[in-house]
Amino acid sequence: MERRRFIINSAITAAGFAILPSGSLFASAPQKVRMGYIGVGARGMSHVSEGLLRDDVEIVAVCDIQESSLKIFREYVAKKGHAPIKEYTGGLDAYKQLLDRKDIDAVIIATPWQFHHPQAIDAMKAGKYVGCEVIAGLTVEDHWDIVHTSEKTGMPYMTLENVCYRRDVMAALNMARQDLFGEIVHLEGGYQHNLRGVLFNNGKQYYGGGVEFGPNALSEAQWRTQFNIDVDGDIYPTHGAGPCMHYANINAGNRFTNLVSVSSKARGLAAYVEELSPGNKNAKINYKNGDVTTTMINCANGETVLLSHDTHLPRPYSLGFRVQGTKGLWMDVANSVYIDHKSKEDDSWDPAQTWFDKYDHPLWKKYEKFAEGAGHGGMDWFVFNAFVESVKQKKQTPIDVYDSVTMSVITPLSTKSLKEGNAPQEFPDFTQGKWKTRKNTFALDDSGF
Repeated sequence: MERRRFIINSAITAAGFAILPSGSLFASAPQKVRMGYIGVGARGMSHVSEGLLRDDVEIVAVCDIQESSLKIFREYVAKKGHAPIKEYTGGLDAYKQLLDRKDIDAVIIATPWQFHHPQAIDAMKAGKYVGCEVIAGLTVEDHWDIVHTSEKTGMPYMTLENVCYRRDVMAALNMARQDLFGEIVHLEGGYQHNLRGVLFNNGKQYYGGGVEFGPNALSEAQWRTQFNIDVDGDIYPTHGAGPCMHYANINAGNRFTNLVSVSSKARGLAAYVEELSPGNKNAKINYKNGDVTTTMINCANGETVLLSHDTHLPRPYSLGFRVQGTKGLWMDVANSVYIDHKSKEDDSWDPAQTWFDKYDHPLWKKYEKFAEGAGHGGMDWFVFNAFVESVKQKKQTPIDVYDSVTMSVITPLSTKSLKEGNAPQEFPDFTQGKWKTRKNTFALDDSGF
């Protein structure tokens, strides 16, 4: 079915009901969110497709400095039968013309990582809600800038971390909140994904087909590969960290206190290039980013969190989630759950799906039909929808600025830990003490839906 804006009046009947009533959901008059997009490459176009499907979103203008991206955007809009949309292009400051418009309520930022910080700062100063792809900034200071600007302007900032809305991740969160795992002791997650075809292509297609990067390549290979050359550290921590933060109530009665990172040697990318193109100059580059980077984080309440960044070697996709407590655990690599005294056999795994069918999160039960066909198994609809509804209702985003920078700042802290010989790094308290009294409200009701 075609996904679009909707209101569902039916009651939630999911087993393991663990969601608060939404009260006056959509009580305000229906309205359109007037949206601007900064960056309409591959990821930006995913958000464009979500916006064009909704009758409560008006895409007012977009900005991109590459004609190739704008051409794809233009053709897609026309194919959908939509009128032409205003475009801004030119130099790196072209996005500021978009931000000057008074008829834009919110912006989606889907540009290379190095541009997120200044673009988000300028957007908040211009009075726009910000939905930004990961990562928030490249330095610890960048992350503090994001926080201070959001606080000063009163404009919400939301990292569009879609894995927080992944169906199994939310089912496990539902189980954790119903004490199936007991007291949480240890958590794991990460980014374990063969990205070699993302980091290199032939300049004719987005993914694979060659070993080019930089100006001779397309899409993410134009810029993302360089981070793997220049930086040793966990350069993409949010897929694992975001969900783990919700399990551990980080910034809501708990906080990350410090971390330490270790990194393996870097051999995978050079070996990949050499295999596809023997003798190619790109096989001789000294790639600094270790093939497997492991980061261990301590929490104020005594939990430990282990994150893994593993994107240069041949391997099936997995984010490596593990939620472990005094009564049992879930491990996504094994697709298994074990609950003491409740699993089918003692000390034997149950298939995870048997538990997730029973404890499917109420939000997924209620809205699954409208997420059909959305990217990444439907979770792209959930994260986009949550942002749009926050703007419509003029409320805080479910992933707020404190959560956004906390999951993102792991990158510069990890890098610093490795530079200092695996030295522990103190975690900034972006809430400045407010974590002690804040409550974890993520996905507890559907007021953002």
